[in-house]
Amino acid sequence: MGMRILLVSDIHANRPALEAIREQFDVCLFLGDLVDYCLEPAPCIDWVRTNARYCVRGNHDHGAAQKVYVQGLNGFKYLTGVTRPITISLLSEPDRQFLAAMPSTRLLTLNGKRILLVHGTPRDPLDEFAPAEVDFWKRRLENIDMDYVCVGHTHVQYILQVGKTTVINPGSVGLPRDGDPRAAYAILTDEGPVLKRVEYPIEETIANIEAAPLPDHAKAQLAEVLRSGRLDKKNGNGASAPNEH
Repeated sequence: MGMRILLVSDIHANRPALEAIREQFDVCLFLGDLVDYCLEPAPCIDWVRTNARYCVRGNHDHGAAQKVYVQGLNGFKYLTGVTRPITISLLSEPDRQFLAAMPSTRLLTLNGKRILLVHGTPRDPLDEFAPAEVDFWKRRLENIDMDYVCVGHTHVQYILQVGKTTVINPGSVGLPRDGDPRAAYAILTDEGPVLKRVEYPIEETIANIEAAPLPDHAKAQLAEVLRSGRLDKKNGNGASAPNEH
């Protein structure tokens, strides 16, 4: 029996979703975005601090740690803008420092495999939005000699073979955007990667958002994404714009 590696990404302060993952694992790898959108950052940071042996920082971790306030008219940029001040107010100084201290990229060897961890892409670790397209990834993987490249950021699960490198996006634990609202993650073993989903009490997450000092419009949008796994176009999705993520 070889090593069992748990890949988690884009938790976005959704404690009930994170707690629903009950996998056995030898090593946990976290691919960024612990905070924003949902509003229980402390227990999520604590979980990652306790369970993830290797972590990289996401764009939301970076923004919250550096106390960057953003303005957005619609879509996920809007939701970041309205939830970020609450997130910042909920972060203890040690939690903020934990977010700030996560590296933007991580190279490691596990089970004899060379693995690169990055939230976005090797070219732009924090922000580049990487679709499941071989041609896109071929350009990003020039001069990168890895067995696995593990990424997050898109909130969409995929496994992509690009030459001898396997790109794995485990999807989003806390805010999936691929039309499936279940918490997403991946397991990597000697046999290769497997994408997984698990049901969690979504209404518990929504109740926590409803109790927060957020605009009603934001509460409705977040509830919609959590329940459906997508943000309706009529609500001003902007899902294809890289800066919306």
